[in-house]
Amino acid sequence: MIFLKRNALQELLAWKNREDRKPLVLKGARQVGKTWLMREFGKNYYASFVYFNFDEEDELKSIFETNKSPERIIELLSLIAGEKILPEKTLVIFDEIQECPEALNALKYFREKANEYHVITAGSMLGTLLAQPKSYPVGMVNLLNIHPLTFDEFLSATDEPLYTYYLSIEKEQPIEAIFHTRLLDAYNSYLIIGGMPECVVSWVRYKDPKRVTQIQQELITIYENDFSKHNGKINSGRILMVFRSIVSQLAKPNEKFMYGAVREGGRARDFEEAIEWLVSAGMLNRVYNVSKMEHPLSAFDRLDCFKLFVFDTGLLKHMAGIDNSAILLKTDYQFKGPLTENYVLQQLRGQFDIAPRYFATGSGEIDFVLQHGTEIIPVEAKGGENKSAPSFKRYVSEAEPKHAIRFSKHGYLKNGRITNMPLYLVRKMKELL
Repeated sequence: MIFLKRNALQELLAWKNREDRKPLVLKGARQVGKTWLMREFGKNYYASFVYFNFDEEDELKSIFETNKSPERIIELLSLIAGEKILPEKTLVIFDEIQECPEALNALKYFREKANEYHVITAGSMLGTLLAQPKSYPVGMVNLLNIHPLTFDEFLSATDEPLYTYYLSIEKEQPIEAIFHTRLLDAYNSYLIIGGMPECVVSWVRYKDPKRVTQIQQELITIYENDFSKHNGKINSGRILMVFRSIVSQLAKPNEKFMYGAVREGGRARDFEEAIEWLVSAGMLNRVYNVSKMEHPLSAFDRLDCFKLFVFDTGLLKHMAGIDNSAILLKTDYQFKGPLTENYVLQQLRGQFDIAPRYFATGSGEIDFVLQHGTEIIPVEAKGGENKSAPSFKRYVSEAEPKHAIRFSKHGYLKNGRITNMPLYLVRKMKELL
């Protein structure tokens, strides 16, 4: 059995120990490991856990349709599980909860009347449901986003000794050439395999890239089928068109999302809701352009100007049809820039309280702009060892920011105002500032 060390387990533990704990809802795209996480958490941190899946057990729904009392619900669930559900000691897991809106709504009663029971829930496409405020008990639940494995989690699964070294890297520490090379190799592997748990487990077990490619293809198919199954007012064909346009959107020189590139003559009103749906479902990450690089960043969002990235870099690499040899052997290949940016964004997610933005003017662009407290940090993402873009250098010399970060394949070094961090350190950026 291959064990994946997921950072989210620490967040789940923090939730368990909170005095003001509410029922917890896990959000995230399908197949990112939500079910595994809930069960693993129950197994390791509780005396026992009970698991209920609303997709597999239709008759469960009737319990929530006819009862509002948490005590009665717990009593009936104990009977079904064949064991007594104890406050504080038993973790109650509801999976695929989107199949039973009454159960989602019942979380409110657990919060108000029976908060001593630890309840955790998840479901595919839950994000799209939670985006409609009427559909769940706002303010009565805690929310936690679950993403594919980040680079550090991937490293811990694929090379434990190297992961131990990675954890020991400190601010401005020179990295020995042997470790730098090995970590860059691991970075290249991550671009190919990505962070979907099934892909990582398959890679650890078989080391067969063909199998990984097959899993990635199956995942894309599952997602595309999900679009057609969703039963909302948004046209599923448009969701599919937006999703399939991402590679060509990112391949354009400025990568900015263009409605006309989805369909000739396409307008915002045609595809806005489809984009919103994909972002809520956790399938795409949206990065807004800002008109000024100043605190607070969100005050300068240009809401009509954004880029869309795929939630997992391995899946984007597969969608773009990049051959593994290009990543492993060639220094340059088409789509290297967008793939690198997708990777950097995936690793930055959740590190800072404010989501990353980007800045673009006629004279150039800064890949990412981060807000850390009141400080604004320009970030450049380079797929190779090539030099900084003139627009990045110009901004740094004019604005003199406290930190300016350039991610590339170079070693870890500070050069004037710019700190170069190797691409494998993006996950440690905040810690190394």
